[in-house]
Amino acid sequence: MTLATLADVLQPALKNGYAVGGLVCLGWEDARAYAYAAEAQGCPVILQAGPGCREHTPLPILGRMFRYLADEVSVPVVVHLDHGYTFEDCKHALECGFTSLMFDGSRKPLQQNIDETAAIAELAHGAGISCEGEIGFVGYANGEKSAGTDPEEAAIFASATAVDAMAISVGNVHLQENKEGGLDLDRIRAIERLTDVPLVIHGGSGVPVEQRTQLARTSSICKFNIGTELRMAFGAALRASLASDETRFDRAQILKDTHDPVMKAAQQVLSALK
Repeated sequence: MTLATLADVLQPALKNGYAVGGLVCLGWEDARAYAYAAEAQGCPVILQAGPGCREHTPLPILGRMFRYLADEVSVPVVVHLDHGYTFEDCKHALECGFTSLMFDGSRKPLQQNIDETAAIAELAHGAGISCEGEIGFVGYANGEKSAGTDPEEAAIFASATAVDAMAISVGNVHLQENKEGGLDLDRIRAIERLTDVPLVIHGGSGVPVEQRTQLARTSSICKFNIGTELRMAFGAALRASLASDETRFDRAQILKDTHDPVMKAAQQVLSALK
């Protein structure tokens, strides 16, 4: 088994100048492709169950599925809850075998976010697993606007919560389908000067690939969450499979056609973070 915690994979990344992909899963097909992509690249991977994934598939099934995939490959696999919004969300994930809990209190006042995140970190560490928190709100393309991370608040948050990783808002947004943006390097450097915790970029699909590589090698950003980019690859492969034969109806065969394209796309994501 290559099951790992978030701290297991991010501390070496921080020390050695690379980042790890937090790949957002929606089901068996993409999770399997991501695990095999990591195996092919010889690098760790973080399999993430976000709110959309959890709406589609119950958390106990996801925990077992991700842990099964960790058994199937020889590289470290983190079983990660993405955007847990309550203590109960995180406790349930822990009970379902997750090895990393991300609590998102970023919409809340600073002290409330600190207090609630610290409680999740204590829960996680007591069970021998990891915790990621978020300071500064990361918005959504064509939706809620971001609130950038204040470096001094980030330093307070990191120290007071004892999180293993800290998600920050530095120009990144969720669900961005193009890579026309770019991260605020000055804000990132200001945060780095005041903290030593591994940093996380949510909404990594909207970050230019060249900037991902640069920051993976030269900053404290050790984890890029990638979802939209890989979902787009899955959707394109699914449409191609259906278009190839209008009489097809066996979903097992149709979904099988998504594996190689999604695995290839995931390999490209992971290779750019080395």
